[in-house]
Amino acid sequence: MGSDNAPVVEVEGAVQAARQHNIPIILVGDEERLERELSTHSIEGLDISIHHASEIVGMHDSASDAVRKKKNSSIRVAFELVKEGTANAVVSAGNSGATMAAGKFVLKRIRGIDRPAIATVMPNLVDHTLVLDAGGNVDCKPQHLAQFALMGAVYAKCIMGKSSPRVGLLSNGEEESKGNEQTRQTHLALKESDLNYVGNVEGRDIYNGHADVVVCDGFVGNVVLKTSEGLAEAIATMLRREIEGSLLAKIGFLLARPAFSRFKRKIDYAEVGGAPLLGIQGTGMICHGGSNPKALMNAIRSAHDYVAKGVNTQLAAQLEPFKEVVGSCLTGSGEDRQTQAG
Repeated sequence: MGSDNAPVVEVEGAVQAARQHNIPIILVGDEERLERELSTHSIEGLDISIHHASEIVGMHDSASDAVRKKKNSSIRVAFELVKEGTANAVVSAGNSGATMAAGKFVLKRIRGIDRPAIATVMPNLVDHTLVLDAGGNVDCKPQHLAQFALMGAVYAKCIMGKSSPRVGLLSNGEEESKGNEQTRQTHLALKESDLNYVGNVEGRDIYNGHADVVVCDGFVGNVVLKTSEGLAEAIATMLRREIEGSLLAKIGFLLARPAFSRFKRKIDYAEVGGAPLLGIQGTGMICHGGSNPKALMNAIRSAHDYVAKGVNTQLAAQLEPFKEVVGSCLTGSGEDRQTQAG
């Protein structure tokens, strides 16, 4: 019930996921509206049901208030269904803060994870880069960033097919001396871990394929995400204007149309669908508020894969030995750590 065009795109995306990927779906929200929308689709033989929720969390609702005060909101009810075992995962295109809050409040965090993180998949020159946190935690400590690195590496291995994911720490330079106190402490800790840590990376490394996982706090990550989205839209608009302004450019576009189509698919967020909420005892997938049905379908498929491949189980298995190594690097004062590093 949360997207810009709810529940039209959610229902259509769910129908496509059920039909193309044989995934069982529970639509959570206003039963009357969902039934009316579902009746416009051919769903014979599809495993789609409706679970009524009388309240909706708006985009301007406070995340914490929405979870605590709107106990029958569609997003909280959806996570309750996962908690009781009726569902395996939640996919939402609504208020991302409320989705994250509901996931933490209802399902709780994985033991040993201090803060769940939103991970987003971004295109690069080779394939894709996983960036986290993309907006869930604007103020982070070094141990939080270290945990993000582990969660990202596990996700990249299980879902993205990276046998030994290269993990980079986003900073304002590749040198060890660059960054603030937060990133310098995190860098020292990740060097001691068993992760395939490639060191500090710069913003351009998100797109050149130098790292498979790029770690940062939610403030920086959200700025990176929104800037990238804005740049992609600006490039598309400027290119369209240039093509429309010249007959020769129009002819050239017709000849290059297949290449443009492939490029569009590569940068289209709908191909990925959603951003996983890593670190909760369950599965949550957060989608863009302006998602189309294709994006919702792919988010549902991604959530299904997340459960089927046991991402949380593999994370829990690696967490304790990782924290033992990293934790010992994050004890003591920052000044002491710098002295030890020297």
